[in-house]
Amino acid sequence: MFSAVIRAFRTPDLRNKLLFTLFIVAIFRLGSFIPAPFVNYGNVQQCLQATQSTSGLYELVNLFSGGALLQLSVFALGIMPYITASIITQLLRVVIPRFETLYKEGQAGQAKLTQYTRYLTIALGVLQSTTLIAVARQGALFGASCTSQILTDTSPLAIVLMVITMTAGTGLIMWMGELLTERGVGNGMSLLIFTSIAAKFPASLISIAETKSIETLLVVIGIGVLIVGLVILVEQSQRRIPVQYAKRVVGRREYGGQSTYIPIKVNMAGVVPVIFASSLLYLPALIAQFNQPDKNGKVEPWVTWVSNYLTKGDHPLYMALYFLLIVGFTYFYVAITFNPEEVSDNMKNYGGFIPGIRAGRPTTEFLEYVLSRITFPGALYLGAIALIPLIAFSMVGANQNFPFGGTSILIIVGVGLETVKQINAQMQQRNYEGLLK
Repeated sequence: MFSAVIRAFRTPDLRNKLLFTLFIVAIFRLGSFIPAPFVNYGNVQQCLQATQSTSGLYELVNLFSGGALLQLSVFALGIMPYITASIITQLLRVVIPRFETLYKEGQAGQAKLTQYTRYLTIALGVLQSTTLIAVARQGALFGASCTSQILTDTSPLAIVLMVITMTAGTGLIMWMGELLTERGVGNGMSLLIFTSIAAKFPASLISIAETKSIETLLVVIGIGVLIVGLVILVEQSQRRIPVQYAKRVVGRREYGGQSTYIPIKVNMAGVVPVIFASSLLYLPALIAQFNQPDKNGKVEPWVTWVSNYLTKGDHPLYMALYFLLIVGFTYFYVAITFNPEEVSDNMKNYGGFIPGIRAGRPTTEFLEYVLSRITFPGALYLGAIALIPLIAFSMVGANQNFPFGGTSILIIVGVGLETVKQINAQMQQRNYEGLLK
């Protein structure tokens, strides 16, 4: 393995891409520690030490930002606005026919969709940064455990400057991600998310060792290895539906007559259902945060109910709702990203057919049947992986420092596998020997 890495750096083109990737990653991590204007860095660090955990959407955004969210840095929002904008753009293809037409137009149409995604990213950056600063201004960002003043100036001009800074940071991250895709190795946005999540692993493991014991740390690492193996197995699993293309004679040339297959992955939805479910479950808690007690200290009953049941990740009701939402969103997302009727029509137009299945409607019904059978275990798998860190609260006692589970492992393994495949393919083109033997 070490010799393969040396060979990769000895290849000029690949070496330049790897060094450029490391350079962008270093800038991304540096920006995560530079505080935004009018943020009291010392008080923020004290609040971070006093706060043991975050919950809901804060945990998700903080995960994707590599801890920059709770640092209130210039990169506080991380890549989350772009991810949300990309998901919304995909969903709008079902609602807005114009978006679906642009998607089918090829490279030119998809370039326009990318431009719409950029505009939406900036708009979401303004919205999310405003919400984050409003929560920090009210002192609700770190909960009751932190009473220090986080912002040194809360005037309208200062708040506008903070919003502009954080939104500009989001735009810069988006630009770096696209630049990394073009000139680096792998998908730029995915690599930045990978970097953010991987950056929190050492601190999480050290925290478990300090607050619990070395034995607990070894148990967590052992569980992590098993989870990673399971995720790799499922992420690589797919149902291959054979497709045969009939021979066609055009002039003196023969076309077709070859065999291929349609790969249907067990987890076709990726990590999107987990993001959807986390975001939806956090909405009641977010609304409840803005409903402060009255002068007599009385709190609305629904606010108390939300605080008791929908803010604690280790509560059975929270776990059940989380699991059901993930399963539901998995079916929903797969339904809008894989269209059996469209696949069937494309096969028919090019003279392809599934052996034993008639072209047209029977092929569509067969693909729908296979897709529903494959999506069910994939949805259960996503729900189980997402619940692992929640169950770890009570079983391992690792609290939210438990790093091996949910969104983090799904992204780490998925991006890692894809990046290694790309490096491997480029090395085989030049050296006839890959990164992995």
